[in-house]
Amino acid sequence: MQRRRFIKDLSASALLLLNGQTLLASQDAGWKRRKPILRFAIASDTHYGQPNTGFREMLLTGVQNINAMHAVKRLNFCVVNGDIVHDDISFLPEARRTLDTLDVKYYVTQGNHDLATATQWQTAWDMPVNFDVVKDDATLLFGTTSNETGKYLPPDMDWLTAKFKEHEKARHILLFIHIPPIKWTKHAIESTAFQELVKRQKNLRAVFHGHEHDQDGIKWQDKIPYLFDSHLGGSWGTDYRGYRMVELFRDGSIKTWIMNPSQSLYLTDIPSA
Repeated sequence: MQRRRFIKDLSASALLLLNGQTLLASQDAGWKRRKPILRFAIASDTHYGQPNTGFREMLLTGVQNINAMHAVKRLNFCVVNGDIVHDDISFLPEARRTLDTLDVKYYVTQGNHDLATATQWQTAWDMPVNFDVVKDDATLLFGTTSNETGKYLPPDMDWLTAKFKEHEKARHILLFIHIPPIKWTKHAIESTAFQELVKRQKNLRAVFHGHEHDQDGIKWQDKIPYLFDSHLGGSWGTDYRGYRMVELFRDGSIKTWIMNPSQSLYLTDIPSA
């Protein structure tokens, strides 16, 4: 599926200026008629505490941009998909204080630089390393792909198998994990067990990844889209620090675009399966 820019003068969208931030707004009547059942922002790789980076300013700027988006297009929630801190969990409380200034509920996943035990993670975020959230017709699954040593891991297959079974009657499932378990990219891993499991899930609409700071597109396997969101912090990656917007519709279709962070890029329509 080709990506296309819609920075300006597209029939489907317009850009508004709000408090110095350029944000997406709709002009298209058909878009307006289709109301999503969920709208959320997903960001990753804040790397809070990484030496020789402006990590405090980077995270604060990311939060401010997401809050500005929320003021224009109301979000149901936000996801911070791993590598929130950089190898030093003493920064977790400080990172949380900044994320707590988000104007919308947020969820977090553990990445390979979040060197915390399951207990430490639970204490820091009041969320376990693996958990699920049900929002009307959609089930959100959040899984760790690492541990306190930073090892690259697939999701906990026993947990994931059980959750897919538990939610087999859900209309839609969205899965959020930091490390890609398909060896598409330099820092991904290969997990055939994961791939065999997910391709059997008829209600799985999308899988979301961070980890690869230079990836801001969508990859496909077994008719499942795997979406990347660039990076909010860190010392490498795309030449901007941004996040992804996602709208899920009742029929299972998805509209998504990247914010880089104040301009809209790569509008993509993902049809229902």
